[in-house]
Amino acid sequence: MAKDTAALIDGAKRHLLKTYRQPELVLERGEGCRLWDTDGRAYLDLYGGIAVSALGHGHPALVKAVSEQAAKLVHTANYFYNEPNARLAPRLCAAAKMDRVFFTNSGTEAIEGAIKLSRRFHYAKGDVGRQGLVATFNAFHGRSMGAVSLTGQPKYWEGFGAPIADVSHVAYGDLAAMERRVNDRTAAVFVEPVQGEGGVLPAPEGYLAGLRALCDRVGALLVFDEIQTGVGRTGAFMAWHHDGVQPDLLCSAKGIAAGLAMGALLTTEKFADALPVGSHGTTFGGSALASAAALAVMDTIERDGLLANARDRGNHLLDRLRVLIEKHPGVAVAARGRGLLCGLELAKDIDVRAVLDGLRALGVLVSSAGTTVVRFAPPLIVTDRELDEGVDALDKVLSDPSKLRVK
Repeated sequence: MAKDTAALIDGAKRHLLKTYRQPELVLERGEGCRLWDTDGRAYLDLYGGIAVSALGHGHPALVKAVSEQAAKLVHTANYFYNEPNARLAPRLCAAAKMDRVFFTNSGTEAIEGAIKLSRRFHYAKGDVGRQGLVATFNAFHGRSMGAVSLTGQPKYWEGFGAPIADVSHVAYGDLAAMERRVNDRTAAVFVEPVQGEGGVLPAPEGYLAGLRALCDRVGALLVFDEIQTGVGRTGAFMAWHHDGVQPDLLCSAKGIAAGLAMGALLTTEKFADALPVGSHGTTFGGSALASAAALAVMDTIERDGLLANARDRGNHLLDRLRVLIEKHPGVAVAARGRGLLCGLELAKDIDVRAVLDGLRALGVLVSSAGTTVVRFAPPLIVTDRELDEGVDALDKVLSDPSKLRVK
């Protein structure tokens, strides 16, 4: 480790709050699907900043858009329109097949907006007691108090006191359980079309349509959390486009501005007035800089056919992962996903962190989902050759399971 790297790590350890488990390396620059650390070592990035770096690193279109916009206008208060955001709003709504949008800084804030909108909508109709929110176990919706209350994983609640009131959870994919729980006191149902942090679990066939029918029947809002699956990740602009089941509210973020802080709460026209003036707001959401980046992302997705690339490369990746299951029985047990959000489930006695450490030692970065899944969420520009490189490294790591067993 170079002296400068050691000093950087020492300073970070002394002053950053200890909220992350971080290896002893400092990332310095990137190009395409590659990253380099301050010691000059290269890594293949199949992590994508957790599905954020949609265009990879240093993409010319993104660099140009951000540089030019930074020289013109970075930020202004939301009491005024700004040009990039005024261009982005109709374009994003059209691509997402929604009608209205509120821009945020993150997915968590989009979820918070959806919570507030759903309750306020019923309140405005005189149904002041309809505040119940139903989500699913193993979901992940964010880390603010509202979003973490929806997150169906108790480890994220521990030590923070009581969650917000009137939140309950049922098993993901179990429509009958949802039908037993949702009633005329339910304000909204929150669900991911593909559970990301829960283990890369696509919704069972008919599940989303069943939720739509249920919410229509009882008068609850249907909210899709597409923070991880949106903006081309699954091979459609939004994951719900595969099934044709439109939500009332849609939360998106991560890849929307390819690394600049941006999220979005999108709605159908029915909810255009559900958050009246003064009822909600944001300081930084929809900034000129982030909006310019998002426009560049949309331009590049369309120009370079990245939705098709996500579908084709995702199919190739799943095929390669299924070969690993045959090659490493008792170590790798299932492969699943949609587009370029894929996971390889490991046996319960395999330490997924040891697998990630082994891959990083070979110069490949991926992440985990749940406690047993290796998750791939690479840039949408990734090639088959780069995916093969990553899977070959994973093959090598899995070949010595004695080093991977849970101790």
